[in-house]
Amino acid sequence: MSTILFNDIVFGPIKSRRLGNSLGVNLLPRYGKWCSFDCIYCECGWNKDGKEDTKLPTKEEVFAAMETKMGALSAEGTPVNTITFSGNGEPTLHPDFPEIIDFTLKMREKYFPSAVISVLSNATQILRKEVREALMKVDNPILKLDGATDTFVEKIDRPQKGYSVEKIIENLRHFQGNFILQTMFLRGEVDGEVIDCTSAEDVARWVDMAISLNPREVMMYTLDRETPAQNLSKVTVEEMEQIARPLIEKGIKVQIRG
Repeated sequence: MSTILFNDIVFGPIKSRRLGNSLGVNLLPRYGKWCSFDCIYCECGWNKDGKEDTKLPTKEEVFAAMETKMGALSAEGTPVNTITFSGNGEPTLHPDFPEIIDFTLKMREKYFPSAVISVLSNATQILRKEVREALMKVDNPILKLDGATDTFVEKIDRPQKGYSVEKIIENLRHFQGNFILQTMFLRGEVDGEVIDCTSAEDVARWVDMAISLNPREVMMYTLDRETPAQNLSKVTVEEMEQIARPLIEKGIKVQIRG
């Protein structure tokens, strides 16, 4: 199994199938993984295999890396469509995440005023008011919720103890629909347990949840890279289109990536 780790604080820009010409920001260890999930499909691999480096960059190091990289790209005329927080795990775990977002807003206005700021998050930290408010400042808070029940999420995402779908949904309501809901669809078998994100019961629960949250957009996607768990397979675009139909009928924008 190969893993993808980002060894710079600011990297790219890279072509993203969802976000365009994207300048990445990694607030996690440069040579390790730090996440509150341990997803069976994570391109960064298992958490246990990413413990070699546990050092987070300081906010000062992040500020300096942003200023240097954005200044250089602006000077050479390289376009940036999106400034994307993702990296080697969950970006909102950084203790200075709110302050870093405020600095990023200033750098965006200075160098790439037409760029949007996106945060790819598993939403586990939105229970913290300061993180939630920071996410509300960015253009695209892309918040993951792979299922509508704790049992289902535990199969796919393997969250840390204390995770509650009910609490996540409760705190997502603070966004009043101004967020992007992101959900992975796959099927396979892990540790002898069959997993199928297209099962009628789980789909019905997810659809009801998505409609009740009424996000401004839903991102539905499937496997694109090698996964740490073996025996996983894609869900087809046609299957996701079928699942999305009730959302579209309610006027919710849906983006599907196969």
